Amino acid sequence: MCRSCWCARSKCRAIACLPIRRLTQAPLQRPKTRVKVLFLTNEYPPHIYGGAGVHVGYLSRELAKTMPVEVRCFGDQHLEEGNLKVIGFELNASNFTCPKPLRSAFGAVRRCIDFNTANIDADLVHCHTWYTHFGGILAKKNYGIPLVITVHSLEPLRPWKREQLAGGYDFSLWVEKTALEMADAIIAVSTETRRDIERLFDVDSTRVHMIHNGIDLDQYRKVHSTAALKHYGIDPNTPYLLFVGRITRQKGFQHLVRAIKFMDRGFQIVLCAAAPDTPGMAEEMKTAVERAKAQRSGIIWIDEMVDQKTACELYSHAAVFVCPSIYEPFGIINLEAMACQTAVVASAVGGIKEVVVDGETGFLVPLEQMHESPFEPTNPEKFARDLAARINQLMKDPQLRERFGKAGRKRTEENFSWAAIAEITKKLYETLKR
Repeated sequence: MCRSCWCARSKCRAIACLPIRRLTQAPLQRPKTRVKVLFLTNEYPPHIYGGAGVHVGYLSRELAKTMPVEVRCFGDQHLEEGNLKVIGFELNASNFTCPKPLRSAFGAVRRCIDFNTANIDADLVHCHTWYTHFGGILAKKNYGIPLVITVHSLEPLRPWKREQLAGGYDFSLWVEKTALEMADAIIAVSTETRRDIERLFDVDSTRVHMIHNGIDLDQYRKVHSTAALKHYGIDPNTPYLLFVGRITRQKGFQHLVRAIKFMDRGFQIVLCAAAPDTPGMAEEMKTAVERAKAQRSGIIWIDEMVDQKTACELYSHAAVFVCPSIYEPFGIINLEAMACQTAVVASAVGGIKEVVVDGETGFLVPLEQMHESPFEPTNPEKFARDLAARINQLMKDPQLRERFGKAGRKRTEENFSWAAIAEITKKLYETLKR
């Protein structure tokens, strides 16, 4: 087994594994040249709500240490700092009369056009999330530069997005398929995501490269301050289970809330959950939390997106971090918890299996999914019970939690630094420059 990407091959040829062995592949022997990259992204700090925004923020800054990087994003950001230039493109949707669910799709198209009417002088364009794929298509066709796409998630595997986008979901399917099948290089954030790409799209496997997400090991580390705990009414002297994530089907909040009734008493449950996909989902979460609170005390819902400093405090003092996702291409949230030396209980899906090592940094809970609908467990109650059982086991065993926490920190240090990931990405760029 490859110890870097955790695939079954003993001699893995994935791009992400190149630093672990001598770089002997012919394409990577090109002379080093100065490459300028243009990032197109929906999210960019400080306006982020998910893992893609975290990824783009850290990767762009790390790459800018050795090469020019321009970022065009949705928002009002403006930054020029050394090799890094960030420009936010705002949107005036006041004259939109289309149905509300379609506004994000049409807004994305308008900004993708704006990305391109501002002159592009980069050597290649690198897109993140389907919202920017139309911009990447325009840049490749009009400016004649290579197109790179990082797959943070795949639209065919997120059917619940129709609740949020209505017909815009069909557009997201089309634009993602079109962009991926014409891209010069596709970056999958996990081996499982790579398999999904090759299974779902007509792409040459030689154009698909696996490069994991990373973590800032200086920013994400165990801290001793407890100001955030006091602010949110968390008792620092009583162990607590922590969930951090958006209110979306993907993150499995509905299964976590269902599991609460099977959890032992005597520890707090902190749900740091916000940014619902739809108003209906927000109401569903509210009802579920109220029902859970009626069953037991010590449930605290933080209904807001917290900053990085606050998140570190929450991770650092949590006894256990739980990630019950039903679909997760990578699961950067688990890395954040592990970097803060927190034991993890997570569903055994997607890229999570490449981040959390079962029995070493936490526990993985099997998630048997329906064949006709692989986005829900075959037996939701069994999954909830299994999730609760692993949480209860760790809550009763402080020594095991400590051992998992230390192993998790070590794993992040050895495998997921942004410096290494940026170097691999830069080498890929150099093979594409025309």
